[in-house]
Amino acid sequence: MCLQSGFVARDWRDDRIEALERQLVERDRIIEALTARVAELGACVAKLAEKAKRNSRNSSKPPSSDGPAKPKRRKKKPSGRKRGGQPGHEKHERELVPVGQVDSLTVVKPGHCELCAKTVTKFTRDPVRHQYFELPVVKPRAHEVQLHSAWCEPCQHWTPAQLPPGVPSRAFGPSVDAVVGVLMGVYRLSKRSVAAIIGSMWNLKMSVGAVVDSQRAVSDALAQPVQQARAFAQQQPLKNADETSWRQSNHRAWLWVVVTAAVTVFMIHGSRSADAAREILGSVHGILCTDRYVGYGWWPNRLHQVCWAHLIRDFTAISERGGEHEAIGKALLAETEKMFAWWHRVRDGTLSWASFQTYMRPVQNRVKELLEQGAALTGTKTGGTCKKILKVLPSLWTFVRVEGVEPTNNAGEQAVRHGVLFRKITYGTQSEWGSRFVERIMTVHATCKQQNRNVLEFVQQACEAALTRSPPPSLIPSDIHASHDSPEQTTKLAA
Repeated sequence: MCLQSGFVARDWRDDRIEALERQLVERDRIIEALTARVAELGACVAKLAEKAKRNSRNSSKPPSSDGPAKPKRRKKKPSGRKRGGQPGHEKHERELVPVGQVDSLTVVKPGHCELCAKTVTKFTRDPVRHQYFELPVVKPRAHEVQLHSAWCEPCQHWTPAQLPPGVPSRAFGPSVDAVVGVLMGVYRLSKRSVAAIIGSMWNLKMSVGAVVDSQRAVSDALAQPVQQARAFAQQQPLKNADETSWRQSNHRAWLWVVVTAAVTVFMIHGSRSADAAREILGSVHGILCTDRYVGYGWWPNRLHQVCWAHLIRDFTAISERGGEHEAIGKALLAETEKMFAWWHRVRDGTLSWASFQTYMRPVQNRVKELLEQGAALTGTKTGGTCKKILKVLPSLWTFVRVEGVEPTNNAGEQAVRHGVLFRKITYGTQSEWGSRFVERIMTVHATCKQQNRNVLEFVQQACEAALTRSPPPSLIPSDIHASHDSPEQTTKLAA
């Protein structure tokens, strides 16, 4: 290095060092960015891989979506019994119609012995009774009302006669309306199919417009009984609730259901929100069993039972993530299996309620400990799931504290299944009044099925009551009365 004109001349090596240092800084920046990108893509791949593995066992997807490669169900342990009905099981045989009520009676007696062909004259006193049934030829009953007009000379006016009370102004009466409503709402047939069936089976011509008119008449006739049933359900001490997607006027809507011991009520609402849940459930009263959807979060934890079938799906998903997640998930599933083994013994009567509560204490403590371990895995899906479950931890054990509460929401899931099939066939409803018809006829159908009542008879009685302006039939059984326990009393019971 030499001195020249009062400054130090730079060596070429200094320039080279500076260039290399700049390259190192740039490379460090690129490596840091790529490392962050790799981590981001890795998380994305893990998320997609977990999504690809979702099925009915580890998520809320229905079994029908599993496809050919669906996971095998866990095989039950062989019971050692033969297939089919077991000795001593309750028989389900068709009861014979009394002899005095049959439409035709044929007595058959053998005239000769089948061995020696001699004539026989002695017969058994109690013959073997064989009955078979035929459907009658149905012909619609036509009624005619002739309305005259009277002429008044002083007024120079014709006064027309009015239809007598109980005579419909339309061409079809309550029995036709009831059949239309049941075919559409219970058996999920289209309007054109209903018109075709009534034409072929009853020899009664109906247009699609006439079917719609009958549908409206049924919906109006069922409004009051369904409203009474909803108010009754809101006051029951135990209820299950669930919801599923719906379509109304080509927009997203939701079908809600509340199941109690005596009645089941449906509601179609434009949103899946806490306000919609409050509309069908009313104020807090009794114990409610649901899934962990946040729309039910306003219901107190100690009066709320979280569905363990949904929890099992969450635990299964955790166990399939590998590593520490897998250990926690499998441990939670093991505790769950132990819990249900004891619960089934309680239902079978082989384990007392007091013993069950004693056995469950270590299970409750262990589940809480495992959930806390999972919640400690911050920044992971397992951590988020466990934190959410811990927030409703008292709701996991309501069935242990209060006798008669089920640990799963199977009642709600089964009730809403009819609505799922309805939606898949009809693609929902096209109007507000169409939604009202669906929720009302589904409420009547489900409740009549619970009470072993004939749904067609009930709908016809409701239509007749609407025509004569008399009180409609009730969906509330006469021997069952609404619970009048206050929320404070119910809270004390759950505590």
